[in-house]
Amino acid sequence: MPYMAINLGGVALGVGIIIAFLMRWIMKEKKRLAALVPFVLSLAYGMLAALAALGSVSALGSVTWVALWAGNVAGYTALVWGIGGEAPDVTRAQQMPLTPGGYVIVFLLTIVLLGLLKWGPHQSKSKILMGCLAGILVALSGTVAGAAAVPLGSGVNLAGAAFTGVFG
Repeated sequence: MPYMAINLGGVALGVGIIIAFLMRWIMKEKKRLAALVPFVLSLAYGMLAALAALGSVSALGSVTWVALWAGNVAGYTALVWGIGGEAPDVTRAQQMPLTPGGYVIVFLLTIVLLGLLKWGPHQSKSKILMGCLAGILVALSGTVAGAAAVPLGSGVNLAGAAFTGVFG
């Protein structure tokens, strides 16, 4: 699996997706909290997917890498060729590793996500997919958004320890 790195354009695209959905939530969905939940949860899942898939050869790793690559290319193109700026590498130096129990929780959350995409309301599918993409794009950055991956990873590892304590 190729090295998973994020450039400033990819992070900008991820933050742009978050801003666009916040604007939609404020202007179109009238700040109803229930309307924001699918996007926020899928954003968190995207961050977890990036943590879980970092450097792994797996189905989730492949999907995450393709999303990261596409976001990097689109963001780089927008910043460098569209605006005239630069897009340096902004990948965090240290990644939050998941424990075996943490991977179990990511697996269970993946099943929930696939179930929501298959059987959930039609209008939530774009929120879920774009939330996952935005989460992947911001999770590996060294900024505040990337720092959010640490408590997410720790929380999943803690839930995984509880899971393995019950079933292991």
